[in-house]
Amino acid sequence: MEQNRFLGLGMKFPPQVNRTTGRFAVAGGPESVKESVYIILMTQKTERIFAPEFGSSLLSYTFMDTNRTELNIMARDLKETILKQEPRISGVDINIIPDNAGGRLMVYIDYLVAESHTRDNLVFPFYLDTVEEQRENGK
Repeated sequence: MEQNRFLGLGMKFPPQVNRTTGRFAVAGGPESVKESVYIILMTQKTERIFAPEFGSSLLSYTFMDTNRTELNIMARDLKETILKQEPRISGVDINIIPDNAGGRLMVYIDYLVAESHTRDNLVFPFYLDTVEEQRENGK
């Protein structure tokens, strides 16, 4: 953990309590970077009043057409957002694979942690039609 001190230490996401100490669990090193990318994706821009530029515009792609052009636009947007908002990352590759039967996109995010030059990844399922899916299931 000593060699990853530059990556920081922060509260684990989603928040958890350490059973032995009774304090909030913390995440550090590469796990902290991965959780940060996830938080960026899950936060809608303008959602945070004091940091309106924080987050992504991922939800604006709900109900989009899944042609190759739209997927490339989405991938470029997410890549720029992650690189801008997570300074511990120096390179991002995003591959989006549509799963039309499941009504979702599988977003594969590969990134390079800048200081340690280690590669890591995050697989993020993005559901395109959750409202219609709930109607079909009678919820």
